[in-house]
Amino acid sequence: MSVVNPSGASSLPLETIGWREWATLPQLGINRIKAKVDTGARTSALHAFDLEYFEDLAGLMVSFKAHPLQRDTSLKIEAIAPVLEKRQIRNSGGQTQERPVIVTPISFGQQAWEIELTLTNRDVMGFRLLLGREAVRQRFLVDPGGSYLMSEFRRNPVDEVDEPDLP
Repeated sequence: MSVVNPSGASSLPLETIGWREWATLPQLGINRIKAKVDTGARTSALHAFDLEYFEDLAGLMVSFKAHPLQRDTSLKIEAIAPVLEKRQIRNSGGQTQERPVIVTPISFGQQAWEIELTLTNRDVMGFRLLLGREAVRQRFLVDPGGSYLMSEFRRNPVDEVDEPDLP
């Protein structure tokens, strides 16, 4: 697995990803999650619930649970991460909410890098992970008509129905 340098700058041509891709968030224990690539959103968001904050030697931490697969609440992942900051984020409905921001590695296929993720309940959304433009900026070109172009996991029958990322 190659790791892209932190600045995102590269002399190599950018790889192309689709508007949705299978991703891995290894530090959070999420081995497979469908991500919607949304260049209209600045910030990335992960579906999370039962958030609990606590202080640790490393500073402010958050424990949370996630259901990484769409339409499936049987798989529940529990994770803990340091809180980078709390940020005011405007959601798709125009409402502003304070969300914790964490930094975690993500991978598509053989590409791996760190991203900032906000944690929020995305139960009513079609995708459990939204990747905003800051996560893919200077790393990939986005083909809005392509799907799973970088993914190790390919389409399965459940994916045959396109799910909008709307409430």
